[in-house]
Amino acid sequence: MDAAAEPADAVRRARREAVGVAVATSAYGVSFGALAVASGLDVWQTCVLSLLMFTGGSQFAFAGVLGAGGLAAAPAAIASAALLGVRNVAYGLRMAPVVGHGWRRLVAPQVTIDESTAVALAHGDPAARRTGFWITGVGIYVGWNISTLGGALLGDVLGDPRTYGLDAAAAAAFLALLWPRLRRRQAVAVGVAAAVVATALTPVLMPGLPVLVAAVVAIAVGWTNAFAGRAS
Repeated sequence: MDAAAEPADAVRRARREAVGVAVATSAYGVSFGALAVASGLDVWQTCVLSLLMFTGGSQFAFAGVLGAGGLAAAPAAIASAALLGVRNVAYGLRMAPVVGHGWRRLVAPQVTIDESTAVALAHGDPAARRTGFWITGVGIYVGWNISTLGGALLGDVLGDPRTYGLDAAAAAAFLALLWPRLRRRQAVAVGVAAAVVATALTPVLMPGLPVLVAAVVAIAVGWTNAFAGRAS
């Protein structure tokens, strides 16, 4: 194969992957729109949350905690959303060499999410990485906001989102992202410890707090690094 054709092929592969991920991820914005309205937000608030926050996990955490605990749980909802959003800082540092310069540096933070980072890092060619990052990030941003609006408008028509399993969409997406990382005992130990603590505390603590406590436990277990170097 012509050496000059290899980067072009990589860019085409990145473009196809980015479009596929953008379409699939955008689709479950409907579930966020419906859940947010069911949690007490109006259509306008729901759409603004997607436009400005735009980190699916944080949005689901905010709406979920708010829906379970009402206004009294607002501080925990904000804390849970912020905690999940911290990962985007790490993504930003990793993506800084990929996004380019000038105006791109101003726009990139808004579309630096799990999916755009994952698609970009799946490729070794710099041009393919940039293509994957931008098409995925911008595609999901546009699609997510459109589907959020649709879900919010249809929220009353759909009824209880749990009937259709929409409340599990975000959890399923996060599990799909987490699963490939569970290759060593240390990662498994961190995940299991956090899950056990969150499950045990959910019935007794205010909504949102179990997630925060579980995060502290996960950090503590991860910091000990007791299982490092042992393949699962």
